[in-house]
Amino acid sequence: MLQFVFRRTLWIIPVLITISLITFVMMKSTPGGPFDVTSSGRDMPKETQELLMRRYHLDEPDWKQYLIYIGAWPTGNDAAGAPIFKGVLQGDLGPSYQYKGRGVTDIIFAPPSVGGSRWESRFGRTATLGIFGFVFGVALGLPLGILAAVRHNTWLDYVSLFVSTLFVSTPGFVLAIFLMIIFGLWLKWLPIAARTWNTWQPWLLPSFCLGVGLSAFIARLTRATMLEVLRQDYIRTARAKGLSQNLILIRHALRNSMIPVATVLGPALAGLVTGSFFIESMFSFPGMGRMFVQAIGQRDYSVILGTTLLYAGLIAVANLTVDIVYAWLDPRISYR
Repeated sequence: MLQFVFRRTLWIIPVLITISLITFVMMKSTPGGPFDVTSSGRDMPKETQELLMRRYHLDEPDWKQYLIYIGAWPTGNDAAGAPIFKGVLQGDLGPSYQYKGRGVTDIIFAPPSVGGSRWESRFGRTATLGIFGFVFGVALGLPLGILAAVRHNTWLDYVSLFVSTLFVSTPGFVLAIFLMIIFGLWLKWLPIAARTWNTWQPWLLPSFCLGVGLSAFIARLTRATMLEVLRQDYIRTARAKGLSQNLILIRHALRNSMIPVATVLGPALAGLVTGSFFIESMFSFPGMGRMFVQAIGQRDYSVILGTTLLYAGLIAVANLTVDIVYAWLDPRISYR
């Protein structure tokens, strides 16, 4: 197992390099730059733009810019004449072009105020929102799928299928608009775009919008796997021995049917954390997703690359965790 974890961890490195390279090529292929009028919102003199381009090494060839960013090419020399490497390999995600004097790492992980909690940072808020959506999705999806399988071909099964199909077919931003109109404009129960996120009310709608799609997917997957497990011979044997239905479900059916579900929970959590771009933008949520969307419009290359690498790393770690949990749930699985 340890050898497997070590090998898989090593594989994360070329994956992240490939993702960063593809992201860099896509950014440089789009028109405009970080100091254009359309991106920065400021009409800078040409001399100022050239000065900023030199400051951030954007006047270098593209291949050299990429090597500088990942820390494989020196940015200059120190007082002793030794080359200075400062990039991703050194733990630096680069400087932001739009947030003056701040690095990407500081923008993502630092709290908005001195002495504030890390959970108040952009990463902390996005992670919290993703966890809330994940908890909601699992808490609704698992019971719904189990109930549909146990009450197969009854009205409960049909209602469960209808609700899960409706939820999985509705895009998150469409659901967000619908909920904002009902609970924000008509009923005025919940805020649409809160100025502060220190209370529970502003979190409800974005968390619900994130978790609905996951709950529908989990419900459908749980129902399908549970029905397959309930048809197995060992389930019929347990019933023939006189075991109660609840004991059969909890001890035999539930654990085995959770193996396929467990394989998607890790990537699902990472997906909720990394896939909240539109939800955060619609609710003016001060998280990484909204920052990422703004960085694309502003051509803030360092923020785009740093956020992409962080997202990719989270998903890679989630997939590795799922493989480990999969082996724990099913001891028959071995890794070579």
